[in-house]
Amino acid sequence: MTRPHQLETTLRTLRLSGMLDTLDARLAQAQAGDLGHLEFLQVLCEDEIGRRDATALTRRIRQARFEQLATLEDFDFTYNPKIPAAHLRDLAAGRYITAGQAVILHGPVGVGKTHLAQALAHHACRHGHTAVFTKTSRLLADLAGGHADRTWGARLRRWAKPDVLVLDDFAMRDLTTGQADDIYELVTERAGQSLILTSNRKPLDWYPLFPNPVVAESILDRLINSAHTIHLDGRSYRPTRRPQPPAQPAPGAATE
Repeated sequence: MTRPHQLETTLRTLRLSGMLDTLDARLAQAQAGDLGHLEFLQVLCEDEIGRRDATALTRRIRQARFEQLATLEDFDFTYNPKIPAAHLRDLAAGRYITAGQAVILHGPVGVGKTHLAQALAHHACRHGHTAVFTKTSRLLADLAGGHADRTWGARLRRWAKPDVLVLDDFAMRDLTTGQADDIYELVTERAGQSLILTSNRKPLDWYPLFPNPVVAESILDRLINSAHTIHLDGRSYRPTRRPQPPAQPAPGAATE
């Protein structure tokens, strides 16, 4: 079927490529009597909305800078039955974001903290929110660079902008006074917005990592008391992802 040239040109001019891509199929449906005039227009509009939604989601996911495209759907909860799947799926609905709450995922190495943090942020993107993922060390290094070149304010505002900010490997080591101050400013700047933190340490063990107890209390009181804190426990997933050695021939088996 040949598209009406004038309508095709008009759709291109209006940048309605979602309509343009499905125009032939919708015209065929209309000519077959499956769509009335208003239904024809409605489904074309829905096609355009669907294209724009998909494009916006792709852009949000790209801007999030995930290490991997992780979702709850591809996480193996059966491997570690102690991990609270129902709680995590409830969080994926995004109510913690509208409430401006934090999520803290803590536990030993290899139990899936980074995967689950990225999965929650990925679901946030699917619900129309913006998100950014980063290692805590990289964020602190970026802010430290801002002190050196006098762009600290602009950098802080950039980290404060997304609806959800994921800080992976939080509280890995003792903080300097400057790092603690930067975290304080970040938490203050992001008041009312969500943070997702992953850590090998439980939150009560974070306090000694700050050089100033007053700063520690001010920061962690804001983070911990309003957070969904989830302890992840169980076997490490990492051994299951190691490359397997080639199978050895049975003793006495013939070889080529």
